[in-house]
Amino acid sequence: METLHRRLDSFLWPEAGLGTGIRARSLSVARYVYALLRDLAGGELSLRAMSLVYTTMLAIVPLLAFSFAVLKGLGFHRQLEPLLLRALAPIGPRAGEIAANVVGFVDNISGSVLAGLSVGFLLYAALSMAQKVEASFNFVWRVDRPRSFARRFTEYLSVMLVGPIVMLVTMGVIATLASTTLVNKLRGIQPIGAWIANLNDLMPYMFVIAAFSFLYMFIPNARVRLRPALAGGLFAGTAWAAGGQVFAGLVVGASRYEAIYSGFAIVIVVMIWMYLSWLILLAGAQLAFYLQNPEYLRYGQRTAAMSNALREHLAISTMLLVGRDFDTPSHGWRAESLAAQIRVPRHLLEPLIAALKDDGLLTETTEQRLIPARDPRRIALTDILATVRTKTGELRSDRSRGWNPTVEALTQRVEDAIAAALDDLTLAELVDRDAAENEGSRPEAAPTGAAAATGRRS
Repeated sequence: METLHRRLDSFLWPEAGLGTGIRARSLSVARYVYALLRDLAGGELSLRAMSLVYTTMLAIVPLLAFSFAVLKGLGFHRQLEPLLLRALAPIGPRAGEIAANVVGFVDNISGSVLAGLSVGFLLYAALSMAQKVEASFNFVWRVDRPRSFARRFTEYLSVMLVGPIVMLVTMGVIATLASTTLVNKLRGIQPIGAWIANLNDLMPYMFVIAAFSFLYMFIPNARVRLRPALAGGLFAGTAWAAGGQVFAGLVVGASRYEAIYSGFAIVIVVMIWMYLSWLILLAGAQLAFYLQNPEYLRYGQRTAAMSNALREHLAISTMLLVGRDFDTPSHGWRAESLAAQIRVPRHLLEPLIAALKDDGLLTETTEQRLIPARDPRRIALTDILATVRTKTGELRSDRSRGWNPTVEALTQRVEDAIAAALDDLTLAELVDRDAAENEGSRPEAAPTGAAAATGRRS
């Protein structure tokens, strides 16, 4: 299997590059297909989908009860049942029975328990499920830091309050437009009537695609662009609709489940459909991530090994970009923008940024923009290299290990040679040198950030 992966890797990422033409476009599409299949086969998305099934089984009634309470105040609470019925349609003829039972449970909770501490319990269950969904999406988007509790509470509560209302209003508008006099007249005119009928059939799927796209943009604690989110939503919505049709056919033909599991058969079927739904949703999120960050296609969740030389190049490039532009109005580098500029995967850059921050060379604003932690004239390049060479690995070189004297003397000569070559060069001087070497090649003629700062702060 490993040999097959290496061969596919070499074929899809040739050393000569993609080139142009039909072959290049075909290889580009094949990369996304390969990356998704590789990630699905890897098992991590599958494990998270299974975990979300368990979470959903525990939290679905409290979550629906909360939405039910919101809709009940507006007089739309009975609209939950047809929506739930549509979501459960792939599990077969007993979908109506399950939808009615769930709505009955929700109705009982809302009518007799939804008060005092019970409201807090429902909120906790709903927010806990949202947090677990966010954790799965953050995994897909390589985000290590989740939302703060305050942000999570306010944003998720807003969606839970407003979401059901927006959903029902949208469906009401669609139903109203479909029943207007003009539309009824157009139905009798062919082929316009056939187009309208097809559009009505597609509306539920368009609604699912829009909902998935919204989730891809809202849930991850990252900036997701609209086009990747829409593409992921289109893929996941189409796969979910097609998967529902196939699954419904399999359920109808699989009467042996009733014989084996008896009354538990429907529970097993529901859990399988939930698992497939979550897996499709996560696969769509993975596609959206790759479309926005194509540099990750080759590696997936793997962390590419970095040489010491590459670490040094990345650290100095990071400090140069931050030092050059930090004083420019309305500008500042984030980890993702730096990775895009340097053209490396973000997960390679983030440990270096963390080490530079720990050593007081970089700091972060409230907007998560990176700036030098002190005056660029007081940041020596030897400090940057020392951080990268001694602080980014799990094991560090120190004298307490009792190195061989010959090895110790040789490594000290290397350190002395590096210090002599850099000759106390500072970040501000590096920025000035970069500006002088590239003068005329850049469209802007304004002084660079560190150079301007040197002139103003001297």
